[in-house]
Amino acid sequence: MKGNVAQFALLLCIAVAASASSQTCDPKEVSDNPWFTVSEMLIGCWTSFIREDKAEVHIFNLKFDNTDSKVFYIEMPNAKPMNLILTSSDMAYCLCNISANVNIYIRNDSTSSIQLHQHHNNTVHKEDFPTQDEELVKWARQKFGGVTSFTTIRNLKTITSSGTNGTKPGPRYCILNNEDASEKPFLTINTSPMAPFKSCFPQQQNPSDEVELHIINIPENANLRNVSLRVGTKKTRVFLRGPQGTTWTILNPQHTQFGSNNNVLLSTLPHTIESKLTVNSDNAEDVQRKALDYFKTNTFTSYTELRLEDPLVLLDFGKNDSPAVQEPVIPITTNAPNQMPLLMQLYTSPDYRSPLDPNTKVQSDRRIYAEISGHTFGDIALTIKVIRCFVRSKSSCPVVKELPFITEACSLSSCPNSTRLSFFLDQVQDLTSTTWDLECSVKVCYSQHCGEVGGVKRNLEVTQPCLQPPTPPCFDFGLPGVLGIAFGGFLIGVLLIGALWFIKIKTGYPTGLDISSTAANLPGCPCSGAKRQPVSTNPSPSENSSANASIGSTQSTPTSSMA
Repeated sequence: MKGNVAQFALLLCIAVAASASSQTCDPKEVSDNPWFTVSEMLIGCWTSFIREDKAEVHIFNLKFDNTDSKVFYIEMPNAKPMNLILTSSDMAYCLCNISANVNIYIRNDSTSSIQLHQHHNNTVHKEDFPTQDEELVKWARQKFGGVTSFTTIRNLKTITSSGTNGTKPGPRYCILNNEDASEKPFLTINTSPMAPFKSCFPQQQNPSDEVELHIINIPENANLRNVSLRVGTKKTRVFLRGPQGTTWTILNPQHTQFGSNNNVLLSTLPHTIESKLTVNSDNAEDVQRKALDYFKTNTFTSYTELRLEDPLVLLDFGKNDSPAVQEPVIPITTNAPNQMPLLMQLYTSPDYRSPLDPNTKVQSDRRIYAEISGHTFGDIALTIKVIRCFVRSKSSCPVVKELPFITEACSLSSCPNSTRLSFFLDQVQDLTSTTWDLECSVKVCYSQHCGEVGGVKRNLEVTQPCLQPPTPPCFDFGLPGVLGIAFGGFLIGVLLIGALWFIKIKTGYPTGLDISSTAANLPGCPCSGAKRQPVSTNPSPSENSSANASIGSTQSTPTSSMA
């Protein structure tokens, strides 16, 4: 009896454990989701166009459902100079508080009413412009020279201007496409809530080290066929189930792992990944169990059923993210926040077993090995291709050097979703800077399709190799060397004596003659052959008589004059 009770208790524990290991929940109708926001992706554009008079051109295309109130507010008291075009196929009523810098344009046959603020003298122009989106953009381009923005808004409640410039760096030409209007920071748009959807949350809060799993299900009788997802900074898994013909677009898949029975478009490649998964039932419990089995886990974060009538919606997982936990700074970065994160690790040997510490200094004469790896998308096999590498010095005068590299062999089993290469740092060997940024431009490929995903960068400390000082030459003097030196000295002595003898003969300078006995009549000739005569201090008689006569004649002149 006791044995039967023990067996029953064991079976009961197993059943409870099995039930806990396959957790499910029953969805209820809700108006919002604590894990992501749901919004429409409507037609629009955003450019850098601005007129020569510094005025912008904005178009608001307003759409209202029949059951919604058609009263809306426009608050733009501090707006920049602009030409504002309001178009709507419905009869709506606007309470507008718009600065005098704004010129308002509506259609001639518009049934909408615009109530302006009494303190602003805005001019309302009525024009016969078209109602079709493309034709309206063409008309605005012909009248104003271009379009700064085109925004489609459904069930508008309030729209507020931030007072900043409404331009966006980039092209000046308006190309209409599906967009998220909330990305335009110069506008704050508030609309009526969308139709409710069903959700349930069996796990209210995940541990910080556990990856979230969200299940999105579009039932077979729903009209929605296009869903875009934007995932924030958290690591997230998504299981996407929809009717045949549904397309899921992941806008920034750097933190996302996914599984789906439909085609999934990765916007960073861009390329559509065809599904190999089959989910025939749209029942909530069946879809939840399929997701748990696919990701080999026993719990999920949220389950949501979308039955919206909108042609295209956006699920934004980033807006409801809790503050990210501060992580240690790693000297590895990517070019842009919406690109795939890549990791570069350096090694000193081709076995790729001993990674280099980021603070380790590398000698410029050594061969360095690198491995660049990227994030995986579920079971999707991606290939990383390195386009080019270069180094940039961290100095007041940056120097950029191309860095040639060699692609190393790397099998898919040994290094999945990564690539290996090696290079020498001889390009920086003769430069004074020792601190560099090593950066490589990378493409990610799936099958034959490749897309730019930016680059990977890390810091690098480079040192010059220790060079041995040159050894001074050692002279070995043998007998021939000694005799040569002696003969050379003898020859030099003979030549010097000969030169002195030649000078003596030419100048006539006697041996032992004092150099001070230079001939008086040969100035500048210290070695004259004539003997120097002694100089007498008494003048000769002739000299005395002529001198006296000169003196006498000179003295007689005044006497004769006086006589």
